[in-house]
Amino acid sequence: MDRARRYRERVLDHLTELRGLPLGGGPSTAFRDRLRGELLSGQDPVRHAPRSHRRPTPRISWFSQLATLGLAAGMMVSAFATYHAVPGDTLYPLKRAAESTLVRLSTDDVERAERELDSAKTRAAEVAQLLGSSSDGPLVTKTLKDMEDSTRSGIRMLERAEPRSPKINQFAQDQKDMVEPMLERLDPSQQDQASGYLTYIQGLVPPG
Repeated sequence: MDRARRYRERVLDHLTELRGLPLGGGPSTAFRDRLRGELLSGQDPVRHAPRSHRRPTPRISWFSQLATLGLAAGMMVSAFATYHAVPGDTLYPLKRAAESTLVRLSTDDVERAERELDSAKTRAAEVAQLLGSSSDGPLVTKTLKDMEDSTRSGIRMLERAEPRSPKINQFAQDQKDMVEPMLERLDPSQQDQASGYLTYIQGLVPPG
């Protein structure tokens, strides 16, 4: 396996690890230390080679590799910041555009529906983060609406593609657990929004 391919696979591994972090979290100390070590571990391959095998341009190759790792680190930081952006952040529109692209590129209706429902879960997590911030009012109201829009869109698609899917019940329970504890922290109009949403998802679960 050549060096460039190993670098690409390492970057993909790091991006996968970043996507697994909880919304609003940060990279762990172990992750930062490992990335720092990889960035600093690049050695001039000629420095330890016999003199008779020195090539005329090794230093350029070493700097190129270091620049590649630096660029990869910058891309990972940018990806992390975008993925964890919340409404009101500069990178938030980019995050929403990426979500929309993933929905459009989904290969079938079930996958598309699941991505829409994932977006609804993300909106719920964003509302939880926004509560208590100085500018939470309009942002919370809009994010609650976006959450409901994504939910209704995803449920419609899933009911057409996979009627009576157990995924609907699980989604409704997850959202109830996320949204219900927020009610007492919302203003009256937002409480009406959230209560209406809870009534809607409760209706998705068949009577036990």
